[in-house]
Amino acid sequence: MAANDTTPLIEKRSIDYIPEAERHGRLFSQFTLWMGANLQITAIVTGALAVVLGGDVFWSLIGLLIGQLIGGGVMALHAAQGPKLGLPQMISSRVQFGVYGAAIPIVLVCLMYLGFTATGTVLSGQALGQLFGVSGSVGILIFASVIVLVTVLGYRVIHFIGRVASLIGVVAFVYLFSRLMSQTDVGALLQIRHFSWSSFLLAVSLAASWQIAFGPYVADYSRYLPSHTSSVKTFLAAGAGSVIGAQVAMVLGVFAAAMSNGQFAGHEVAYIVGLSGTGATAALLYFSIAFGKVTISTLNSYGSFMCIATIISGFRGRLEVTRLQRLVFVLMIVGTATLIALLGQHSFLGAFKSFILFLLAFFTPWSAINLVDYYCITRERYDVPALADPNGRYGRWNLLGISVYVFGVLVQLPFISTKFYTGPLVAALGDVDISWIIGLVLPAALYYVCAKKWHGTVPDHLILPKEQGASPTTNGLAAQA
Repeated sequence: MAANDTTPLIEKRSIDYIPEAERHGRLFSQFTLWMGANLQITAIVTGALAVVLGGDVFWSLIGLLIGQLIGGGVMALHAAQGPKLGLPQMISSRVQFGVYGAAIPIVLVCLMYLGFTATGTVLSGQALGQLFGVSGSVGILIFASVIVLVTVLGYRVIHFIGRVASLIGVVAFVYLFSRLMSQTDVGALLQIRHFSWSSFLLAVSLAASWQIAFGPYVADYSRYLPSHTSSVKTFLAAGAGSVIGAQVAMVLGVFAAAMSNGQFAGHEVAYIVGLSGTGATAALLYFSIAFGKVTISTLNSYGSFMCIATIISGFRGRLEVTRLQRLVFVLMIVGTATLIALLGQHSFLGAFKSFILFLLAFFTPWSAINLVDYYCITRERYDVPALADPNGRYGRWNLLGISVYVFGVLVQLPFISTKFYTGPLVAALGDVDISWIIGLVLPAALYYVCAKKWHGTVPDHLILPKEQGASPTTNGLAAQA
């Protein structure tokens, strides 16, 4: 699985199938990419929210770890689909929703990417503003320019940035932890325990939502791996990198918020860097924070491009996207996210918490349907060429998948607790938000039962596009297409 030296620096593929001859990369790059994507300031802020919003240190740490493992498992199951299908994640949703119907969850995914890109840009703008002595708004614009460049270059450069970000992140976090330990009595913080279900499940939900939110695009970054790559090893590489990176960052956030005496909210970047002192060390930490955000913000922008291209291609019947179209899409996406960041930079923390929790209502049902169908119903037996054909096997609209998805969103409404909306059963449950659990379990069970009875025809095995010079056996083609 050594990298192919002839692979172009600028990615030529977009949402189309990756032929075997163009497959490259190593499993370790999945680990470093997702560790680098999580060793960053937004994950620190997410962990801090568990304490800022009323939790103690001890139970917040446990709740965050449980959420990482649950959400990371869901995320890694999506990652394992990439090498087998050679496709971006949301294209495969056409099996469950139809070629046109897949646009329904994809539109919501695009909104998610915009939100995460915008919130990450706010924090990066703070760091660059401090580093270069300019305003946060100027820092936001500088960061947005970097994201456009890396996103346009594509897959190979993104993985390279992920490896560098992992190395810088590990060094920065080790240093920050050492400084934090020298400035506070961690043992005393761990001894303060006042368990409450609402605070504990908030911590679980924060971590789970963080991980599940990667699901709609995690396969985009494993699809270039050779098709014979072990699904179990892909699961472990992507999942371990994401869970370890996020948990380390969130642990730092928990301790930082606990010792801040209310100074964390509104000054997240400055407070974290302040743990190290001033001067050259602080400048290096500002740089590491901004660079750490490059990885995840690029993933979000790249994922947005994939989603928009997927929606358009579904209605025009082709998967190819030119490089000029790619550039236009990326400029639109990053430009919109930058505008949101500039307008919302002064009310970041509260809006971010509500945003990531509200997202769960829309993405947990999609994850449940996609994973149950792939692993339990079709069992990896997709007809890849039919994904581009509205008149083919998967049709325009799959009423079964769409209906279960709508049910999965609606069934959560009584249990949601955010600033945007609070369900009628939240108060009776002690203000505990369990909507994401409902949104995973019930749609998964309903789709499994219904799909077993009413699912359309499933190929005998995976059907891939014909590759020039390859044998039918190599391609996995079947006459039953």
